[in-house]
Amino acid sequence: MRSRILLLFLLFWSLVLSTANEPLSTGIAVGMAAALTGFLATYQNVLYYFHECCRQEWISYNNTECEIVSAIVLDYYPTALEIDMKKKLFGQHIASRVIIKAVTGFMNNKNPKKPLVLSLHGWTGTGKNFVSQLLAENIYKEGMASSYVHQFVSTTHFPHPSEINTYKSQLQQWIKGNVTLCPRSMFIFDEMDKMHAGLIDSIKPYMDYYDNLDGISYRQAIFIFLSNAGGENITRVVLDFWSAGRDREEIQLKDLEAALSLEVFNNKRSGFWHTSLIDKNLVDFFVPFLPLEFSHVRKCVLAEMEARDLTPDEEIASQVAKEMTYFPKPENVFSVKGCKTIASKLDYFN
Repeated sequence: MRSRILLLFLLFWSLVLSTANEPLSTGIAVGMAAALTGFLATYQNVLYYFHECCRQEWISYNNTECEIVSAIVLDYYPTALEIDMKKKLFGQHIASRVIIKAVTGFMNNKNPKKPLVLSLHGWTGTGKNFVSQLLAENIYKEGMASSYVHQFVSTTHFPHPSEINTYKSQLQQWIKGNVTLCPRSMFIFDEMDKMHAGLIDSIKPYMDYYDNLDGISYRQAIFIFLSNAGGENITRVVLDFWSAGRDREEIQLKDLEAALSLEVFNNKRSGFWHTSLIDKNLVDFFVPFLPLEFSHVRKCVLAEMEARDLTPDEEIASQVAKEMTYFPKPENVFSVKGCKTIASKLDYFN
């Protein structure tokens, strides 16, 4: 597009120069020159609408419009993220509540004291990756495809223990360079339970309470860590509630967060092992994702049907949910894989 603008510029000025010496054309030439100058002056703003950049047109977290009835009953306008969580995320009342409040408060704060740091924990298929995608989609117009959303997978990007010093340097430069380009950058670290101990500490300064480091402020950035670590602890608490006949909705963050942070801090197989991020209280929330039950898996199937523009079929949803493996035996309360293989299983029934 830049080359086209340059060509247009040259064509215009060629025309201006060729007609400037003709008395009847001088006014036209001057007018054309003025129009071109004005166009080029606004070119940068025009470009912003066609090419992603670090501006509000591409990065925003606005409250969405809702029905008048909802506004009267709730007396507030829910964010698009809140609506997405309610419609698409199942069985995670703690995660939904914590993340919505944390992200909304952070995004509405014009002068945060530090970056937002969230650590999401739970078994596979419970919604950790899905939530990180929802966050990206509700902050960046391009979602996960945004140039300002960066995802790292431990086993892919940091596979060799012998290269940890190289990884540290590369990771520091990557974060520094991208926050320089856009302060409102998001960094997602998946498989933290498989990350080499000590690696994540290399970027601890970027998550601390510094006004700036070498002239760069990291306070508007978002860091999200995803991990299976702590899954056993979470499951044990949920199972205890179930065994006591208590509703899982009664479980609160305080029932899990302290034990969760302590468990991952002392787990030598975790990327959080003895990390200063925990020791210095730089992780804002340790968010537990609870194991999913049959009713939640069934809702996942119906949501997948809707996403595929299929007519929701209660019978098929139940059949797909029954195909999943559940634990512990013989109670079969929780789905082993959560909702992770729903898409492939649904293909089998269609």
